[in-house]
Amino acid sequence: MNNVVMLTRIRLARNLKNYPFPCRLNTAGKNEVCEKIINAVKNCNSPLADDLEVFYIKDLSEPERIALVEKHLASPEFVSDSAGRAIILSKDRTMSIMLNEEDHIRLQIIKKGLALEDAYDIADKLDTLLDENLEFAFDKKLGFLTQCPTNLGTGMRASLMLHLPALKNSNAISRIASNLQKLGLTIRGTYGEGSEPKGAMYQLSNQVTLGISEKSAVENLKNIAGQLVNQELQAQKRITDSLEAQDKISRSLGLLKSSIMMTCDEAMELLSNVRFGVSSEVLDGVKIDTVDELIDDIQPATMMVKKGEKITPRDRDILRATILRERL
Repeated sequence: MNNVVMLTRIRLARNLKNYPFPCRLNTAGKNEVCEKIINAVKNCNSPLADDLEVFYIKDLSEPERIALVEKHLASPEFVSDSAGRAIILSKDRTMSIMLNEEDHIRLQIIKKGLALEDAYDIADKLDTLLDENLEFAFDKKLGFLTQCPTNLGTGMRASLMLHLPALKNSNAISRIASNLQKLGLTIRGTYGEGSEPKGAMYQLSNQVTLGISEKSAVENLKNIAGQLVNQELQAQKRITDSLEAQDKISRSLGLLKSSIMMTCDEAMELLSNVRFGVSSEVLDGVKIDTVDELIDDIQPATMMVKKGEKITPRDRDILRATILRERL
């Protein structure tokens, strides 16, 4: 199943009781909220507090901000405005807490593969710890109060990053999206709402947060994801029987191993083909984990942060090709 499910994410939206939502706060108010939450996190009775780092968005360079988005640690909207915003990250980058995005707190737990129960368990424990030091805005009928009404109730979004090359190839995604909507789920691009799928990577998440428990939402997502994974694997079998598909996969690996320059979009498409080949057992000698790591490491801002300097698009294309040749 992890051949299709790349990442699991649990996100909780929370707001402090005695403060307006971030959209109604000035910078001084946002800074006050930040400090209150940061102190609560540092003082919570958990070893997790020792593993956390705080970054103020105003202190980060543009590549560092964009790299947070590329690694799914922050939203594009969050890094676009630095006023009164901070992010708390675990050292292994499996947890992030965005402060003053759409809500005061956007707590995210990210795990590799299908790990909904594990991710939810960690998020729930952190939520409880924070609640001991912070008073959240909560209504007996509506649940947790959020800036956007679509998050009312649990305030939880459970999502899975799926690699669906065969279903994309067969133009089935739009039909699937329509069916999912009827079941209270949505499928979006690689970086969430409004984004395009890169390398056939899609986010599947729950839409309903009101009138349903967090555990029920997680279970529903897991069941639907299982059906979607089966559809993808069946479609892969049909496609990979053809010599044309096998040739496309082999050529993709050849280009990745030999190119001198490569754009990010081209690399994502070729890596998607190779991942497809590994998943469907057309290719030997390449591990899915290697492909997944490369998908992260060849993103433009991530490369610049690692290199420690801003580099031109042309030099990025050269560096990207070098990374791909060496790692594959």
